[in-house]
Amino acid sequence: MSGSSVDRVRAALLAAGHADTIRAFPDGTRSAADAAAAVGCDVAAIAKSIVFRAGARPVLVIASGANRVDMTKVAAATGLAVKRAEGSWVRDVTGFAIGGVAPVAHLTPPVVLLDSELLALDRVWAAAGSPMHVFETTPADLLRISGAVAADVKEG
Repeated sequence: MSGSSVDRVRAALLAAGHADTIRAFPDGTRSAADAAAAVGCDVAAIAKSIVFRAGARPVLVIASGANRVDMTKVAAATGLAVKRAEGSWVRDVTGFAIGGVAPVAHLTPPVVLLDSELLALDRVWAAAGSPMHVFETTPADLLRISGAVAADVKEG
């Protein structure tokens, strides 16, 4: 499945006029810390994709790897009642396994929020469809290609 998921992300990047910046890291990029170590960047520059559930609708939060997401802020920003999503539901709805959820190319288009703290960075890295693939981008491009709205989603 990872091959087709990565191919889906690559196609979405290219369709959005974004360069194919996907890189593979065989040791894995499942967590923000793993991804930062693999890429050689600060954990804050990892744009992690967290999927919440609002009824049948997926809500994607693209958060800085350094931040925990506050579900109350997500609910306020989207106007939706959100709850944590089970891994099997995330896989069925997005087409991605946990640890490889990309900010683009979801099977079901999600409501998308981007952690406003990411906007202060020059470059960020996001999952590219598998727990071993990431792509490099800018926060502005990430906002554009994901269809996100910037919001304060940080806990605390």
